Amino acid sequence: MGKQGHEKRKSTKEAKDAKPKPGKCMRTRSQARNRNRRQQQLTTVIVEEPEIPMADNRTMAQMLQAPIEGYEDAIVVPPINANNFELKQPLINLVQSNKFTGRQDPHNHLRFFNKVTSTFRHPEVPNTSIKLLLFPFSLDGELR
Repeated sequence: MGKQGHEKRKSTKEAKDAKPKPGKCMRTRSQARNRNRRQQQLTTVIVEEPEIPMADNRTMAQMLQAPIEGYEDAIVVPPINANNFELKQPLINLVQSNKFTGRQDPHNHLRFFNKVTSTFRHPEVPNTSIKLLLFPFSLDGELR
């Protein structure tokens, strides 16, 4: 028994001193189990997409432009059935003080627009209708 125990120690020491072969690394049992589980969990799905031919030779900037043909009347303000409702000139001037030209941040423009339009209320007119009426005044040039 003494010899066998001594041989076991010697074989463990040899295993520690042994260098792994190039390109391979030694793994513990738990690492090997985890690797096997990952390989079982991974499934590869190859989806073939149909080939889409290029329709034209437009530049990337032109392709990113939103189409405007046929959308001229896409935003329609619902009819307002309120008595004595009108947009006051000072409110229109306030909206026009920060016109969107396309060069500044659109998020900041919308924040400002919402802040300004939320200051005006009419009991018989929904706030969305007021915003739809005022929004064109907040745009500059061709954007309008």
